[in-house]
Amino acid sequence: MIGNTQYEQSISAPIEFRGVGLHSGAPVTMRLLPAPAGSGIVFRRTDLDNFEIAATGRNVAKVSYATSLMRQGVLISTTEHLLSALIGMGVDNVIVELDNLELPILDGSALPYVEAFQSAGIRTQRRRREVIRVLRPVEVKEGDKFIGVYPGTGYNICYAIDFPSPIGQQSACVDLAAETYGVAIAPARTFGYKVDERRLRDMGLIRGASTENAIILGARGPMNGPLRFADEYVRHKVLDLIGDLALAGRRIEGRVVAERAGHAMHTALVSRLLRDRAAWELSHVTSGAAHAEEAAAERREAPVGAPALLSV
Repeated sequence: MIGNTQYEQSISAPIEFRGVGLHSGAPVTMRLLPAPAGSGIVFRRTDLDNFEIAATGRNVAKVSYATSLMRQGVLISTTEHLLSALIGMGVDNVIVELDNLELPILDGSALPYVEAFQSAGIRTQRRRREVIRVLRPVEVKEGDKFIGVYPGTGYNICYAIDFPSPIGQQSACVDLAAETYGVAIAPARTFGYKVDERRLRDMGLIRGASTENAIILGARGPMNGPLRFADEYVRHKVLDLIGDLALAGRRIEGRVVAERAGHAMHTALVSRLLRDRAAWELSHVTSGAAHAEEAAAERREAPVGAPALLSV
């Protein structure tokens, strides 16, 4: 778990996953390997002479139903769940080897990754961890859709969604510094409407989707068993957002607010933030005691009636 550790971390041993891609339906084997401090998250296509693509904003490909990376025409697709788990659990440096273009969807959540990290172990490295400390607001708006990042202590995310029935409106807030990612966010699964299935398959999407890796929604609710949370849908959107913001290259120190956003807006915020060099600075992580004192000071200075951040 990340806590307020001041040093970078990697996994202690290699981890292997096998499955199919959500959209391609293609079988894939993926191995996560420990990586040296300072190397970040790097994807490696073993089927293409070990071609490497770093998980950074400059390599983001066109996004719609998933977040993809591309460099020199080589694609890696549906990265968001793994990236979310890495950031959520405080893994800074790892090599991700895969033998196809799309990561395995597993059970549709980030929980299998979290459980694998916990089983393999997470080790602390000797390099001081840097974060992107937000200094001034950066926002992206598109009609009634919105996402913004603001100065703040810790890494706080608030997300609001408004989907057609039977989902409707949901909202959730999480503080990643509270070490609740593994239990509160990681288990939330991806979801889709049964009525959209044929249209999406005709577009070449969701060819690997099944009742084993996604919540399938009918007119009255989930068609394949109970939800893991009453608000599982918005928690999954938070999961996706954490993974997409990982493409900033480092964990963010600040407050993120999103309303009706999606992968395209998430990654647009990353691009806009990185371009606006006056809006952030690189900063070493403070100690747990210093973090707690800063957070307490922010609470004391908050205006009366301001919404509180809740750990979901």
